[in-house]
Amino acid sequence: VQLQASGGGLVQAGDSLRLSCAASGRTFSRSAMGWFRQVPGQERVLVAAISRGGSNTIYGDSVKGRFTISRDNDKKTVYLQMNNLRPEDTAVYYCAAKQTILTVDLSQITWDDWGQGTLVTVSS
Repeated sequence: VQLQASGGGLVQAGDSLRLSCAASGRTFSRSAMGWFRQVPGQERVLVAAISRGGSNTIYGDSVKGRFTISRDNDKKTVYLQMNNLRPEDTAVYYCAAKQTILTVDLSQITWDDWGQGTLVTVSS
């Protein structure tokens, strides 16, 4: 699946932003989807992931209670709603996909497909 992330930008601390990741191809509904972020010089880390049907989600500890991942399989799009943004959320955000069986441990996925990244900058 090919992925196109969008929605990044410059916001102030406390603001909200919604990222979108549009997918092409036939496997979106059979794919778990994830959002990652990366700061220059650091490893890419998982922000959130969602199962192919949308019933299961996981979040990184630093974003729990502030970020929400969701998906619309009809639109082949996954979203990341980010509320109460903090300067430490500044990063390039990437979406990722992995075709999976119906039940999968989202924390153990090795992701196959990646989008190009969208920059989120949060000013204090």
